[in-house]
Amino acid sequence: MDFNKPKFSRISDTIWEINKTFKEGMLVPARMYATEKLLKEMDSQVFDQIANVASLPGIQNYAFGMPDAHSGYGFPIGGVAAFDINRGGIISPGGIGFDINCGMRLVLTDLTVDQVRPRIKELTDSLFKSIPAGVGSQSKIKLTKEDFKEIATLGSAWAIKKGYGWKEDLKVTELNGSADWADASKISDKAISRGIKQMGTLGSGNHYLEIQYIKPGFINDRKLAKKWGLFDGQIVIMFHCGSRGAGHQIATDYLSSFLGVMERKYKIKVYDKELACAPFDSKEGQDYYKAMACGVNISFFNRQLIMNKIRDSFSDIFKKDPEKLGMYQLFDVAHNRASLEKHQVDGEMKDLLVHRKGSTASYPSGRKEIPKTFIKDGSPVIIGGSMETGSYLLVGSENAKETFDSTAHGSGRTMSRTKAKKIFNGQELFKKMLSNGIYVKSASWSGLAEESGESYKDLEEVVNSTELSGLSRRVCKFAPIGNVKG
Repeated sequence: MDFNKPKFSRISDTIWEINKTFKEGMLVPARMYATEKLLKEMDSQVFDQIANVASLPGIQNYAFGMPDAHSGYGFPIGGVAAFDINRGGIISPGGIGFDINCGMRLVLTDLTVDQVRPRIKELTDSLFKSIPAGVGSQSKIKLTKEDFKEIATLGSAWAIKKGYGWKEDLKVTELNGSADWADASKISDKAISRGIKQMGTLGSGNHYLEIQYIKPGFINDRKLAKKWGLFDGQIVIMFHCGSRGAGHQIATDYLSSFLGVMERKYKIKVYDKELACAPFDSKEGQDYYKAMACGVNISFFNRQLIMNKIRDSFSDIFKKDPEKLGMYQLFDVAHNRASLEKHQVDGEMKDLLVHRKGSTASYPSGRKEIPKTFIKDGSPVIIGGSMETGSYLLVGSENAKETFDSTAHGSGRTMSRTKAKKIFNGQELFKKMLSNGIYVKSASWSGLAEESGESYKDLEEVVNSTELSGLSRRVCKFAPIGNVKG
């Protein structure tokens, strides 16, 4: 079928293949997971980028585009690729993203929407005041350079040690909140200086904190929902943020390093310099892998601080301890990371470095990567929608092994932020959302305008694609009533 883009082979209603002949140098085909509607809406650069990914050394099976795919830096956002580290496989910052370990955290409460809706303005304003948001937002916690190095080494564990959270939080965080191969000597002083004043902040762009609830009829898997502590009318809090300036600088530093050695030292040629890379087992590759782990830990720590502030705000408003409000973390999952995993390829078990950029892990039950709490269920998957549409909680599926246990991470943009700001007015959007029962507090009107719901893909179409493809399975949907926007 011709979409004025590459020639696709239709594998199923939601799987489309781009043959190796599409672009010179492709080592494997590329596969897009999407309904026909979503595929037609994707910008052509997505397909060019995924073809470039398919040309990288050591790539296995396919280069993948998820249902929320849109063009990004190097890899498309919503891009997945796995590389055999024992056969020349590479590591690439462009396949991980500048906001290393950017992710979602979901917090439960025992509160109902009837209890919270009358106080939603007061509650949202309190969260906005206590959690800095927006471009250049700075932390209220004072850290030394040595503190920051320990954070980069320990992640959430450092926060818990200092009283910013509960030990139980670690048990329901990917990697238990700490990438244990981190080495703070591999990150620059500039990365430290850019991150040290930003811990406990949301940042800008599509980063947000949202108060949501479960409408009647929104639970798809009642048995699993009950096991995970979910019920009709329940208030939950979901937020999205990452490693802030520190992660951005780590990526910037190693992109520059890889560009200096990629061709000269390792004879690697890429079709886009944004895919600068190095062999995983090289000194440069290992240095970046350890530095990336620091970014992972910085992001976990950042989200841990934010969650602590959320608990404090709810406690202040409702005059109860967070424990009595049932404010337990359900899960923290990232979508910008490279993970060393074992997967079977052509009947052989291989050590693969799975790059997930704007893509979430979707592990089936039994995988060792899943925290013990969920080992029998499969990993929780969070797909965030726009601030107007709501979000989904799903669970990992056995069929996701086809994409190296990967799925979508969100709605995915259909419009650039620049274009959105020209089309939408932040103040008008605020009024529209308020009339629809959503109170939003934003750092700027322009920041609000660029995140309008119409700037994103259809959330239902994205989730349908993931479920029809067997990548993940619905547990429940959440509807927004309050939003803090960077």
